[in-house]
Amino acid sequence: MSLSASLSSAVSGLTAQSAALSAISENIANSSTTGYKTKETSFEALVSASMKSSAAAGGVTTSMSRAMSVQGTISTSATETNLAINGSGYFIVADNTSGATSDLAYTRNGSFSTDASGYLVNSEGYYLQGYPTDEDGNVIGGGVSGLETINLSNLTSPAEATSTVSVSAILPAEAEVGDTFTSTASVVDSLGATNIVDQTWTKTDTNTWTLTTGNPYSATTGEETGTASATTITITFDTSGLPATISPDPADVTFSFTNGAADATVEMDLGEIGSSSGVTQSDSGGNDPSLTVNSISNDGIVAGSLTSVAINDGGQVEATFSNGLTKVIYQVPVATFANSEGLTQVSGTTFKSTNLSGSATINLSGVGASGSIVASALEGSTTDTATEFNKMIVAQQAYSAASQVVGSVKDMFDTLISVVR
Repeated sequence: MSLSASLSSAVSGLTAQSAALSAISENIANSSTTGYKTKETSFEALVSASMKSSAAAGGVTTSMSRAMSVQGTISTSATETNLAINGSGYFIVADNTSGATSDLAYTRNGSFSTDASGYLVNSEGYYLQGYPTDEDGNVIGGGVSGLETINLSNLTSPAEATSTVSVSAILPAEAEVGDTFTSTASVVDSLGATNIVDQTWTKTDTNTWTLTTGNPYSATTGEETGTASATTITITFDTSGLPATISPDPADVTFSFTNGAADATVEMDLGEIGSSSGVTQSDSGGNDPSLTVNSISNDGIVAGSLTSVAINDGGQVEATFSNGLTKVIYQVPVATFANSEGLTQVSGTTFKSTNLSGSATINLSGVGASGSIVASALEGSTTDTATEFNKMIVAQQAYSAASQVVGSVKDMFDTLISVVR
């Protein structure tokens, strides 16, 4: 090998070890970066001429890759919108809110939090994509075309009118015929307003009572808000105090509201025949008969504003409202690739698909080859600092040895030039 070939080989060694040291430096710097995948340096022999020639210049070249299939340690997080993936796959994100197919990228960095506009954004500024759901929490659509940029702004829980009032109470068996007792129930109309209705219980015969319902009035102002149908519900009890008959069945009362709300037919659920779950009759055990109300509830829901958002295991985005209702509003999917090593890096922990990686296969959490989404958790960096320090020592020694070769070749060139002179 000639002196120039020796110099070329040594320089390639310096270049290769510089690249290795750069990768080591990046890995160590990102040892605490969420979802970071370690950068790996591979060395390959480089030949610039036929090895049959004694003057052939050997050398080394490098190529870079990332440990995409290696999973970092998953640790819990206090933020309910932080996510990790246990197993294969990536979160689907976009660098803008349009979520166009061409803008989609993939990351393991699940440090998502809500920004001022209501979007879920990770620490690198990428917007989380998900599938919207229907009223029952079922996913709408699928594939890439079904994805939306998750936005949590302006979410409200619409009012739901009352359809059933459930009563659990004990009527006094010792009451005289003609005695009356009063309880109150609430009814939510279609506009979300809460109306109070008085319930009058009248003993009409031995083991026989009637229930009539008064006109509704506002829970806030006390003003009458409509009328109730003149429906009389008759309940008879057996000798053990359990309901024997309830008439009419169903025991419906119709309310006509004057505030613009729709008329509502509400069932007064007084319990099952022969059951103690609803209205029963029993001696109240005192000189003054009294009605004991265990509970009176209705299935109506007043309108609610958003109070909190959380993502559960499996990737369901749940919104909780001031009316106590919790709804699933999005489902976070997981993207997998035939060759994840073929992804190309667009930022620290974010990648895009290429011809080498193949197109993304999108599934829900835990379906097919997709890993499972872990809620309130983050995946740590795959950097092992001890391993990186060992690599750094080797790179330093190799770089130093190559520089010695450069120095020796220089001395030999100097000697050759001095002989010529």
